[in-house]
Parts: sequence; structure tokens; C-alpha cells
Amino acid sequence: MPEITSIIRSKRDGFELTGSEIDWVIEAFTHGIVADEQMAALAMAIYFRGMSRTETSRWTTAMIDSGRRLDFTGLGLRTVDKHSTGGVGDKITLPLAPLVAACGAAVPQLSGRGLGHTGGTLDKLESIPGWRADLSTAEMAEILTDPDVGAVVCAAGADLAPADRKLYALRDVTGTVESIPLIASSIMSKKIAEGTGALVLDVKVGSGAFMKELGEARELARTMVELGTDAGLITTALLTRMDAPLGRTAGNALEVREAVEVLAGGGPDDVVELTLALARDMLAAAGVDDLDPADRLRDGSAMDRWRSMIVAQGGDPDAPLPTAHHTETLCADADGVLVGLDAMAVGLSAWRLGAGRTHQSSAVQAGAGVELHVTPGDSVRAGQPIATLHTDTPQILPAALTALRDGVRIGTEAPQRRPLVIERITD
Repeated sequence: MPEITSIIRSKRDGFELTGSEIDWVIEAFTHGIVADEQMAALAMAIYFRGMSRTETSRWTTAMIDSGRRLDFTGLGLRTVDKHSTGGVGDKITLPLAPLVAACGAAVPQLSGRGLGHTGGTLDKLESIPGWRADLSTAEMAEILTDPDVGAVVCAAGADLAPADRKLYALRDVTGTVESIPLIASSIMSKKIAEGTGALVLDVKVGSGAFMKELGEARELARTMVELGTDAGLITTALLTRMDAPLGRTAGNALEVREAVEVLAGGGPDDVVELTLALARDMLAAAGVDDLDPADRLRDGSAMDRWRSMIVAQGGDPDAPLPTAHHTETLCADADGVLVGLDAMAVGLSAWRLGAGRTHQSSAVQAGAGVELHVTPGDSVRAGQPIATLHTDTPQILPAALTALRDGVRIGTEAPQRRPLVIERITD
């Protein structure tokens, strides 16, 4: 039987861990045989020494094997999922899942709740009256095989990659979150365990993203694509910009409203652009290459799928969305052009207003957030509204206004518009 201190020393000294060592340490940690402080020491050694592709792949497999793996192959469906590394105003899953389903691929998406300045898909959907995130595997299968639905967005069960849940909590308090092998294996262990046949990754890069620099984002994307490929999963990644928020809203109910606008054939150009880019990659990965998803936005079939998907999970797509009780407007302090609207500043403001949480157990305000009236490149006049802040806790408005004001830059020349998609990565 391996001995944990020798494994720690081996990685500390730059040696590659064997498959049997990795299998044992993940299983032993999951069952409490390896203590938290020992696993923290190993995580720190990995942080400094890294892991090879072989090690990272084996580590990911061991985390998957710590729990249950879903299997939808018996349903006879072409399944494909999308994962985003998180950003501000990133509501893309909401129109994307029903759009891809309307094109003929099934979408089994396990999503999470927000933490800090990035919003969570489940928080957004839970602002819809009656909608529920917790579904059994049988319920997921029923929704996926329903010819009027074909897409499900729900919470991951506690038995999916439990080793990752335990390790992530430890990394969060030991300064080892930023390790790319550990980030990649954390994300991919859950995505592979959910049983999808193909996966498209949206790896954000910029001020409002977890990865601020292009090189780091590219390395993370490549690592995750390799892990998917090694697991037999068709996997691609798009590197996308996150210097400014996506769309004109950051919040929960606010973002649902904007997603519905996209499904109705409207909505902000950038949200439509990224939704279609990801949809095309998802359909290609699922082997559906004879349809243009833009047609499904135009003909209303994506909206029909959205409504059916919400109803299938107990929600009422016609119910009024929650609204906050208090608002405050941020106005331009000079004439000019909105040169920059920093995504991190908008995310921090939305978080302070109550749209996000500081701990996973914290509650969020469904109606809280930031509604933008202009976007970078727009001309503005002094006194013109830049954004409206929404909250149920008015005492926090001054701090939220300060955070947002720090991210607004007004100049004289409009910034050059760049495509949202920077690069596409395959193995």
C-alpha cells in the first residue's frame, strides 16, 4: 500500500506520480484515510511542480470513480453539453440549451450556483417561480427524451465526483485554487461523470474572468480538451473575451429576462453572437451539421423549447419575474464615448447588491443586479444614465455605486470592436 508522506515527497521533488499512487490517494482522501493537512501538502506540491498529461488524466479518472457516473447512451440520443469557466452577465446557457435542443441534439447540463462576482446558472433559473434545480436521473432522462423538450439544466448530485467536492473545499482555504491541473481535473471530472457524449468549453479570459491572461486561459483550455479526449469525450474549447460584461444585465431575474429576449429573436448582439458560436460547435460535436441554429431563433422553435424546458422542471414561463424594491442610477459625468466598462467592476457591483454570494450556503436576491443602458463604443452626454442598480438592501447602494463607477471610462475615441471568440482549441 502506498504511503502518503512518500507520495508528497515524490511530487515535492518533481517526480511523476504513478497511476496506482494517484488512485490510492484519491480514494483514501475521499474516505478520510488521508488527512486534510496531508492532502493540502500534496495540493501545494502539485501547485508548484504541476502534473503531466498522464498524471492529470489519471487524477481526473480517479475523482470520477470516487462516485457515480451517469450514462445516457441507452436513450439513443446525441448528447452534448457546454461548460463556461464563468464571467459577468454570462447568461449564455439559458438561450443555448433550448436552442441546441431545437436543432436535434439533447443537452444534459449540470450547472452550479454563483460564488463571488460571477453569476450561477441555477441562481438565475431559480428566479423563475416554481422552477426546481434538483432532479433525479430518471427525471433527467424523461425530459431529455421528451420530443418537445430535449434539454435539462439542473444541479449535480452529491454522488457525482465527491472527491472533487471535498478537494475543492480544501484548495479554497489553502491557496491552491490556481493550479491549472487541479482546476482542469475539477471541472472535467464532473463534466465527464455527467454522461454527455460531447462537450464544448467556453474558457473566458479578461478582467471579469478567472483567467486574466490569454496564455493561462489557453493552457487551461488545452488541458481540459486533453482530459476530455483521453476520456473518450469529443471535446473542443473556445477562448472568449470577458473584459466587458456580456449583454446589458448582470443579476439573476435580470439575466433571465434578457435571455428570453434572445430566444424571441432580439437581445444584445454580443449575447446572440456567442450563443450562436457555441451552438454551432455543440452541434458539430454532436454530429448535427446540416442546420443553422440562427434559423431556430428566427422561427420561434428555440423559444418553444425554452418554455417546455421551464415547465418540465416545475416553472411557469409566463409568471412575472421578481423585481427589486430599490433602484439607483449611475449617470455619466462628462460628454464623450464610453471607452470601457470593466467586467470585474460590474460583477462586484452586482455581488454587493445581492445578486451573488460570499459562501455557497448564502442566499441571493432574485431581483438584484446591474442593468446597463450603454455599452462600450456608445456616445454619452453628461448626466445620461449609464446603469441602473437594483437591490432589496438599499444600505448597500453607495458601495455598489462606487464599485461600478470605478469601472466606467469615458473618452473621446470609440474602442475597436473585436470578435468575442478569440481562438478555438482542439486536441
